[in-house]
This record gives sequence, C-alpha cells and structure tokens, in this order.
Amino acid sequence: MKRFSKLDEGFICENCHKEVFPLKYSSRDHCPYCLYSKHVDINPGDRANECRGLLKPIGIEKFKDTYKVVYKCDKCKNIHKNIIANDDDIDTLIEISKNPE
Repeated sequence: MKRFSKLDEGFICENCHKEVFPLKYSSRDHCPYCLYSKHVDINPGDRANECRGLLKPIGIEKFKDTYKVVYKCDKCKNIHKNIIANDDDIDTLIEISKNPE
C-alpha cells in the first residue's frame, strides 16, 4: 500500500506557465488547466523522486466512482496516474480521452 503524505501546494505549471493554487480538499498534484504534472513523488506527497521530468497526460481511465489521468514521464518514460480534481478543465479532459497515446 502506498503511503500518502498530504501536501497541498500551489505552483507555476512548467508546461503552460499558469499559476496553480492549492486544491484545499486534497493534495494538488497536477495543473488543472493543461493537466500536466511533475514526476516528484515516489509515494504521494513525499517529493522524494529525483527524476523531476514532466508528466504528460496521455489518457483517462475509470477509477471507482471517478477518473484518473494517465501520464507518461518525458524523462524516464514511467507511467503514472493521478485522480482528477474538481477544478480540472473539462474540455482538456475530454480531448485527452478522445486522443489517448
């Protein structure tokens, strides 16, 4: 079982360069505008991964009563998944779901 460390921080997205604010109900782990993330965690919230590559959204998959964004790291090519957030751009989610890699 993965260990989860709650870490809800704001950041500037390295892909679209927009300011991203804390999520407030869970840990922010990706940009709500372009859905890109950064490969920084080994276990959620630990910031212990040294890769630091950009995680490109490549698909969407059903998970329990919600969905996950599927990512591929542009540096190490690892596949990673994050649960969608309430403020994720719906048009971007739909576009990714229509054109998975």
